[in-house]
Amino acid sequence: MTPEDETPVRVGVFGLLGSGNLGNDGSLEAVLGYLRAEHPKAAVDALCGGPEAVAARYGIPATRLHWYRGEYRTASRAGAIAAKGLGKLVDVFRTAAWVRRHDVVIVPGMGVLEATLPLRPWGFPYSLFLLCASGRLLRTRVALVSVGAASIGNRPTRALVRWSARLATYRSYRDAQSRDAMRAMGVDTARDEVYPDLAFALPGPIASMPSGPPGPVCVGVMDYHGGNDDRARAQEIHRRYLDGTIRFVRTLAEEGRPVRLLTGDDSDASVVAAILAAVDSHLVTAAEATSLADLMKEMVAADTVVAARYHNLICALKTGVPTLALSYAAKSDALMARMGLGAYCHPARAMDADRLLEQFRALEECSAELRRTLAERNQDTAQRLEHQFTALTAALFPATDQTHTLREAP
Repeated sequence: MTPEDETPVRVGVFGLLGSGNLGNDGSLEAVLGYLRAEHPKAAVDALCGGPEAVAARYGIPATRLHWYRGEYRTASRAGAIAAKGLGKLVDVFRTAAWVRRHDVVIVPGMGVLEATLPLRPWGFPYSLFLLCASGRLLRTRVALVSVGAASIGNRPTRALVRWSARLATYRSYRDAQSRDAMRAMGVDTARDEVYPDLAFALPGPIASMPSGPPGPVCVGVMDYHGGNDDRARAQEIHRRYLDGTIRFVRTLAEEGRPVRLLTGDDSDASVVAAILAAVDSHLVTAAEATSLADLMKEMVAADTVVAARYHNLICALKTGVPTLALSYAAKSDALMARMGLGAYCHPARAMDADRLLEQFRALEECSAELRRTLAERNQDTAQRLEHQFTALTAALFPATDQTHTLREAP
């Protein structure tokens, strides 16, 4: 009889979950599916950004990530600044107390080791450091599973990310360049593996070959303002991206193509509203997706997908629909190349509607061939994810462990 048979293993999941980002929640859903299939007796709860949403949707107990409820609002008045500072201190003890109650803590996917979008060091990087440091001090195993990473220019953020990775018990990455980035930041990655993004493990429909006249196009939009180092040009970058997207959507509608606008985060709603206001056509409509499963249902009905957000791309590629990436980071380029569509990337930062339309037409001309390529790559991806979950079980739930707490030896 294994320790897991005798006493439920206490597993925590950690991250900006339930906060309106469909990709983050999809990664959580994939890990919960793995735990329920392979470790059904595990007692699972979350420390996350949106505990109410996580508890309601996934049926697990959830605790708020931050003591201060205004954590992600800009603090301008003295009282708010003081409260936020106090919250950072309180969170040291709250995080440690939560970690102490667990045998294993899993950070499910997400770009937790990158700053490709605007990010402050005292935000999530600080929270992740508290988690990993608490895990090391309290001998609770912390696993960063199929996470994204990238080089970071800001020194405090880079230091927090580097130490978080060093202190984790287990690390795997969603692409080779993430592992390379951590190695360049001074993390020993010799035993770290690369696996596909966890969202590829979700169940989903597979597109069939379209017939008849050109059909719908799904356009995944994003409230894009550049990266963490682009704050001075954020509005300029956003305006160029939005204007180019509007022109692209308008052209498709003028050609008689139905366009379905998709989002991946609550913040993207403003972009949808701007496009609908600028393009006066009954052919342009907006979906109200609340999960990656909803996104895949929309995409499987389309002839082609054009998307910006990383997990929108994953959903499109997983369903086997030819996809053009509005790439805002190198991770999107790497994903597209791995799935055989490396030629169909367009830089979101330097949006050019004319060039985007050229790429779109080239993509549609090769649709049949690309659908066959995606079918093959998705089979390989599924096999590699099976290896990821097998490796995770070996690292976090060893059958030879003789203690019910599964804690590391001193």
